[in-house]
Amino acid sequence: MVRKLPSPPLPAIGASESRLYTFSQETKDHLRKFRLGTSRSNDPQAVIYYIDKNTHEIKQDDDKVVYKSLEEIGDDLPDHSPRFVLLSYPLTLPSGRLSVPYVLIYYLPITCNNEIRMLYAGAKELMRNTSEVGRVIDIQEAEDLEEIPSKLGSAA
Repeated sequence: MVRKLPSPPLPAIGASESRLYTFSQETKDHLRKFRLGTSRSNDPQAVIYYIDKNTHEIKQDDDKVVYKSLEEIGDDLPDHSPRFVLLSYPLTLPSGRLSVPYVLIYYLPITCNNEIRMLYAGAKELMRNTSEVGRVIDIQEAEDLEEIPSKLGSAA
């Protein structure tokens, strides 16, 4: 008679990501404050995050700008490096009700190298969960930001 041994437990989803990537307490506090502070805003607000290649810490751009328009965001996105953009974008629904979707824009330019591409791909779900966004929108070019309002309107 062959006895089947029990399978080892599967690791929790996201466990490896949380060990590889880090958030400082300051960054976690900023993520929470930004999410709560933008929920009732009448104007678009966005912040850009990147991954430090040496420490794998996910952090806000050094200048800590809060962007007020999609054009401003597009101007500051690098041509060859991915970024995470947290966006709170108020819009009026066809019913007349105001909605303020809070989304993560995952900017992954076609021109970035595979090593960086994999670094950001591995952190995408962790960033989504830590920032507590309602939706992730993938874009490949800064010009794709122009389509965000229509994408958000169709999701509401």
